Amino acid sequence: MAAHPRTPSQDGSFKFKGEAPGRAVSSHAKSTPTVTATPVISAAATREIPIRSNQADFGHSSVPINEIGTHSASASPNDDQSVVVAKIAPDLKGVDPEASMDVIVQFKNDATDLTADGATAKSDLPLIHAQLVNVKGGSLSSLASHSGVAYISPDRPVAGALDHVVTAVNGDLAFAGGWNGKGIGIAVIDSGVGSAYDLNTDDNQSSRISYNESFVPGDFSSGDAFGHGTHISGIIAGNAYTSSTSYYPGVYRGIAPEAKIINLRALDSNGAGTDSSVISAIQAAIRLKNTYNIRVINLSLARGVYESYTLDPLCQAVESAWRAGIVVVAAAGNMGQYNGAGTNGYATIGAPGNDPYVITVGATNTHGTGSQAAQTMTSYSSKGPTSFDHIVKPDLMAPGNRVVSRIGSQGNSLVASYPELAVYPCNSSRTSCGATYGSARYMRLSGTSMATPVVSGIAALLLQKTPSLTPDQVKARLMKTAWKGFSSSATATDLATGIVYSIEQDIFAVGAGAVDASAALANTDLAPSTVGAAKSPKVAYNSSTNTVSIVTDSSVVWGNSVIWGNSVVWGDSVVWGNWVGKGHHKGGTGDK
Repeated sequence: MAAHPRTPSQDGSFKFKGEAPGRAVSSHAKSTPTVTATPVISAAATREIPIRSNQADFGHSSVPINEIGTHSASASPNDDQSVVVAKIAPDLKGVDPEASMDVIVQFKNDATDLTADGATAKSDLPLIHAQLVNVKGGSLSSLASHSGVAYISPDRPVAGALDHVVTAVNGDLAFAGGWNGKGIGIAVIDSGVGSAYDLNTDDNQSSRISYNESFVPGDFSSGDAFGHGTHISGIIAGNAYTSSTSYYPGVYRGIAPEAKIINLRALDSNGAGTDSSVISAIQAAIRLKNTYNIRVINLSLARGVYESYTLDPLCQAVESAWRAGIVVVAAAGNMGQYNGAGTNGYATIGAPGNDPYVITVGATNTHGTGSQAAQTMTSYSSKGPTSFDHIVKPDLMAPGNRVVSRIGSQGNSLVASYPELAVYPCNSSRTSCGATYGSARYMRLSGTSMATPVVSGIAALLLQKTPSLTPDQVKARLMKTAWKGFSSSATATDLATGIVYSIEQDIFAVGAGAVDASAALANTDLAPSTVGAAKSPKVAYNSSTNTVSIVTDSSVVWGNSVIWGNSVVWGDSVVWGNWVGKGHHKGGTGDK
């Protein structure tokens, strides 16, 4: 896949399937969860439709494993049939043997020549020792039979997982202390970034979007016609130029208003991307790390989980970035309302947020205040533990409900289609606001995609203050200093449906707590600098007592109330099992 470099001009058309005003809504409010062993649940592909209740169709897979590649060549003597089957992702079961498809082939070492098996290489993914190839479904077993092949998975679709935000995370105190992200590069892998005064230098003479590149096949534009990536960038690094020089209802400043944005577009004009596009963008972030001092990658996107993170190509890519010294911050997903498997939203963390290395962020509601203590978990924020691996997630929470941020200078199709998302300027007394007073330069969206850049911005502040911090040290410090004052339970009302959700604000819902910029900057504790020192821990389930407990090892720093606080709730609120799904999107309406 060709990459297309761009200069700091934000041109072109782009669309993203992200935090539109659609949703993934379940019909449950509060029900008693059940504990199951390890049900294998698969999901039909879905597409989020704005302003429409849309839930992924979850159902049990009934395809026997011996149907994989039944029309393909027999396995070589190098790998017997059971090994071959284990190398093929579960969502490739029962595919049409004549169907042509793109798959990611991970290799144990060097790439194996697969042309004799009918595979056509489309692009190299050296970051994870892999290739994107096109092949017929009937040849999958033949590919997997090569001893050098480690795993085969589809090129899966990916989509995106400050008026009151900055004060709720004590970002105003950090800003007053002189911490603004200056000199830190943050790679935004998203729908592109549009030009905007808020993303310029304070004197408005030059853009802080330092680099632009598209990884969308056949589309050279790095602009953001849809609006999601620009909105994310504003939360990270907007300097409030437009809202502070015009009469807007509020001043909409980002967390790190002097940080640099590296725009790595990975999603196409239909609002969709694939694993390979995102992985290519991650490769670029690593390649450009020293040139632009890229210390943080923001991934406000998510997809379903189909296997352990140790096999998932997207997870392996984010781990490579982490090992390269880049903090990776990922959205938890917006499936917290899902109850199709009787889980009350548990075990719904999306990929790559299910990877234990990265910082996974859920969304809180500030209820229209700037108060840290007013925050509660949103109804839609995905909960842990992760599918297959049973890792404690999310790691942190941040405001993500009805967040106001920047629209690019060329506008976007989100606001054009759904004008209720727009935030317009007002008259001089701010008693009346609307299109009469000028064009909307901001919009309001909800989702864990909006919470993720809050944490990315705070990570940049820590690295500005202490550049020597490793990704694990940043993660540990943010989690240790997080606000842990959540009550044991709360309620949330979905604005669109009126459904009231009862939420247990336990460790699988709120993680280590709500991120606190001021507390993190004041802290000087150092976790071990070794890679993986702050991996999110696994949990084990005790069927006789119906409880779960953290499984620690000597290489990690977790396991005590200093990290997790005293409001941890164990037991019957946890549902054990594997969840697989798509559709980590949340509407602009959000919760009340």
